[in-house]
Amino acid sequence: MDDGVDILMITYNRPDYTELSLRRLLETSDEKVRVWLWHNGGHEATLNVIGKFKNHPRLHKFHHSKENVKLTEPTNWLWENSVGAYVGKVDDDCLVSKGWVDTLRQAHEDEPKFGILGCWIYLEEDFIPEFAMKKIFTFGGGHRIMQNCWIGGSGYLMKRACIEEAGLINSNLSFTQYGKMLARSGWIHGWYYPFLPHEHMDDPRSDHSLLRTDEDLKKFLPLSAQKSGVKSLVEWQNRLARSARELQSAPIDPKYYFGWRRKLRGIKERLLESHSY
Repeated sequence: MDDGVDILMITYNRPDYTELSLRRLLETSDEKVRVWLWHNGGHEATLNVIGKFKNHPRLHKFHHSKENVKLTEPTNWLWENSVGAYVGKVDDDCLVSKGWVDTLRQAHEDEPKFGILGCWIYLEEDFIPEFAMKKIFTFGGGHRIMQNCWIGGSGYLMKRACIEEAGLINSNLSFTQYGKMLARSGWIHGWYYPFLPHEHMDDPRSDHSLLRTDEDLKKFLPLSAQKSGVKSLVEWQNRLARSARELQSAPIDPKYYFGWRRKLRGIKERLLESHSY
C-alpha cells in the first residue's frame, strides 16, 4: 500500500456528460491521484470521448467490458487491483469541485475513525437546517461532517482499511449496505461540511443537465430512476428532493438498520402499504 488515491469512473452511454465529468476529474487530480476508467458496453460516441484522455498522466488504467456489468464488478476491480491508502468513485454524470480530494484526504488523515467521506450532490435549496444540524459534528483536526451510516456512490473517498476489514462487495450487497455494515463495526461516515459541491448533471436543475422534458428523461433515464420506477420529470425531481430530505433526517445509530429494529420497520411498512388503497 502507498499513500496514493485510486478513483474509479464507470462510463456507459453518456458522451456529453463523460467529456465534462472525466475532464473535471482529471483536472482536479494531483500527482498522487490515479484515475481508473471502466467502460461498459460498446457505445462508440462515448468511447471516442474516452480516447481523447487516454494519454492523460492521471489516467492510470482503462478497462473495456463489452457487456454492461453496471457497478459491482468495476468497483471490485478497483479495490482488488489498486494499492492506494484511499479509494473513491466519481460518476460519469457528476462534476467534482476543485480541491475535493485534498479536503477529504486531509480529514481522513486527521481522524482515524473516518471510513467513507463524501461530497454533496444536492443544491442549497435542498438543505433543511432543522434536520441536518442535528447530524453535524466536529471530529479530529476540527473537521465537520454531516454524519450518516452510508454515503452515496459518487464523489466519495474511503480508507483502504475499510476494505481490509470488510472485503470486496459481493453481488448481493449494495454500496449503501456496505456502508451500513462498516458503520456497525465503528467506522464513521458522512458528508464533509460545509458541503463540497458535487454537481449532479442528471438533476434537471443543473445547468449541464440533458433532462429538460419527459422525452429527455425516457431517452437518458438515470439508473437510480430506473430502479425507482420514475416515469416523468416531475416524479424524478420529487424523488431527488425526497432523497435529500431522507439523508438529512436518517438516524445515525447503525443499530437502527439491523436486527429486530429493521424487521419491525419492515412490518410497519408492509402494513401501511396494505392499507394504502
